[in-house]
Amino acid sequence: MHKLGLALLLTATTGAACAQSNVTVYGRLNTGLESLRSSGAGSSVARMSNYRSVLGFRGTEDLGGGLKAIFQIEGTLALDTGAGGLASRDTRVGLEGSAGTVFMGNWNLPYNTATASLDPFYPTTAGYMSIMGNGAGATVNNTSDTSSFDRRQQNSLHYWSPVWHGVQLRVARSAAEERPASGAKPYLNSGALVFEQGSWYATGAIERHHEYQGPGSSDTGAKLGAAYTAGATRVALVGEQLKYELPGGTLKRRAAYVSVTHQAGRHAFKLGIARAGDGKGSAPDGVQVGKVRKGADTGATHYTAGYDYLLSKRTTVFAFYTHLKNQRNASVDFAINGLGAAAGASPGATLKGVSLGLRHNF
Repeated sequence: MHKLGLALLLTATTGAACAQSNVTVYGRLNTGLESLRSSGAGSSVARMSNYRSVLGFRGTEDLGGGLKAIFQIEGTLALDTGAGGLASRDTRVGLEGSAGTVFMGNWNLPYNTATASLDPFYPTTAGYMSIMGNGAGATVNNTSDTSSFDRRQQNSLHYWSPVWHGVQLRVARSAAEERPASGAKPYLNSGALVFEQGSWYATGAIERHHEYQGPGSSDTGAKLGAAYTAGATRVALVGEQLKYELPGGTLKRRAAYVSVTHQAGRHAFKLGIARAGDGKGSAPDGVQVGKVRKGADTGATHYTAGYDYLLSKRTTVFAFYTHLKNQRNASVDFAINGLGAAAGASPGATLKGVSLGLRHNF
C-alpha cells in the first residue's frame, strides 16, 4: 500500500482543493488461467478468470476528542476484460470513536465477513460460496438477489462495537427502499459476534431477510465458525443452516466447511472441503431457491487443493485443483465464474478443473 501524506480532492464546480489526512491507495490484482470440465455436458472450458481484483482509496480525518471521520471507495477491476466500476465494492462513509464505528454505504455484511477469512480460496472460482451461503452476492439490494446469504449490501447501515478482550459485535440493516410488484417491503438484518485472540478465532452469525420471498415471509441464515492456529498450520470449521419461507412451505438446508492451511517458508499448502446436505422442510419436492433444492439426493460436495509460492510479501504465484460433485438431483455451480447450465452445471453433474494464477497486492 502507498501512503499519501496529502490528497487533493478537486471539486467539479469550483476547482477548489481541500486536504484529507492519512489517505491510502490500495489494490489487489488477482487472475488465473483455468481449464474446467463438466460431466453434465461432456464439455471443457479454457479461459482466463478474474478473481475479484480491486482498486480502492481509504482514509480518515481526526475530528478531535478521539473521534474520526472515515471513508472508503473501492471498485472492481476485471483484468481479463478491462471492465470495472469505481464504487461497486466496499464503499462507505462514517464515524469512529471510543463507542465504536458507525458507517453507511455499499458493504459486506457481518454474516458474510464472519467466516470469509476461513476459506483460503476466497474469492476465486474454488471459493466455498458454491455451497456456503447459497451463492455470492457481489453487490446486491433487497430484490436483485433473494437467495444468497453471502452479500455485499447496497444502502446498508452498519455498527461495529469496540473490541473488548478480543470480542467484537458487528450489526447491519439494509434500507427498505425497493418495492416489488408483490407488495412486499423487503429489508434485512445481519449480525455477528467475533472473537479473535492469540491462536483462536471463533464466531457466531445470523442474518434475517424480511419478505424476500414475498409478503409475510422471513428467511434465516445461521452459522458458527472457528479456527485454531498451531505454529504454521491453521485448521478452520464452519457449520451453517439456511431456511427459506416459501408460499408452499419451508425449505431448509445444512452445510459444513473445513479448511487446512500450512505455511512452510515461501510455500503454502491449502485444502478446503464443503458439503451440503439434502434440502428438507415442508415445501414440495423439487422446489428450489438459488441452488438449494428440496428432496432426496440434492446435496453436493466441493473440495479444492491448492499451492501458493510467495515471490515477495506482495506477489504470489498459485495453483489449485477443484472438484464439485452434485448428487443426482442437485445442480450446484461455482459461485464465482460459474459454468452455467448450458456449459454443464446441470443436475448430477461433476465439475472439475485446474487454475494457474498470479496475485499482487499493493
